[in-house]
Amino acid sequence: MEISQARSSFVCLLLLLLSMFFVPCVFSKSPRPISDVEIRQKKSECYGDIESGLWGWQCKSSAIAKENCALRCLSPVCYQLIYESDPLEEGEKDLIRSQEYKYCMYK
Repeated sequence: MEISQARSSFVCLLLLLLSMFFVPCVFSKSPRPISDVEIRQKKSECYGDIESGLWGWQCKSSAIAKENCALRCLSPVCYQLIYESDPLEEGEKDLIRSQEYKYCMYK
């Protein structure tokens, strides 16, 4: 009984130590910035997810709602910084915020 308890404690400790080595790799930034091609590819995947309904009906309700959802899908952090407090509206072309968003993506 004591041996199995010691073994399970050892396994838990081993898993904890291993996770400490791998977690920083997951959360660290990429050594290179994201490319325009990668951004277009990911945004295309986001549009596909929106069209399939994964983001809910509100993201399919209008073209601008779809664009806001695609921007949020592409980079939740950048969307929160640039657009969340004042989302894009119908007919709006905000070139300044668009450039800020792209800069945020490249960092």
